[in-house]
Amino acid sequence: MAETYTFDAKDLAEIEKLTAKYPEKQAAVLPVLWYAQDKFGHSDPAVQKLVSETLGVPEAHIRGVVSFYTQFYDKPMGKNVLDVCTCLSCQVCGGYDMLHYIEEKLGIKAGETTPDGQFSLQSVECLGACGYAPMLQVTNDKFVNHLTREKVDKLIEDLKAGNKPEFESNPMPQHEKGS
Repeated sequence: MAETYTFDAKDLAEIEKLTAKYPEKQAAVLPVLWYAQDKFGHSDPAVQKLVSETLGVPEAHIRGVVSFYTQFYDKPMGKNVLDVCTCLSCQVCGGYDMLHYIEEKLGIKAGETTPDGQFSLQSVECLGACGYAPMLQVTNDKFVNHLTREKVDKLIEDLKAGNKPEFESNPMPQHEKGS
């Protein structure tokens, strides 16, 4: 039986604040989906239905948004979601090598979650950081750039210990001192 999700009064008040920023409720789909995913950990079909009913927006529209953006998870995911970019720039710089290394290290394939629920791994399209390839994103938050096996090993150990990666500044060469 599919799980049932609900928004409580606090959630509905927050959603009302979100929708008040837009001329129509359909325009608020992205922020409300973000809110729902943050609350439930994913945007599976039952969550999509709840967002549809809450906003009065067709369920097909909600599904289209969730299926378009890799940042929305249409199924329950691990605590740490590793989105490895495998677009052209990252491919050329070793993106698939890093993806396969992570698969080997975690014992799962892209699209799977570790049995302990700690990690989900995804191969994703461009994350918009081509100059820092190969790279990945951790649970729709921090980017980890210029991946190496050593950097991946440290990242996974840190995440297992409950430590999220720090923001990694990558200045462009023309902005570095002396240029």
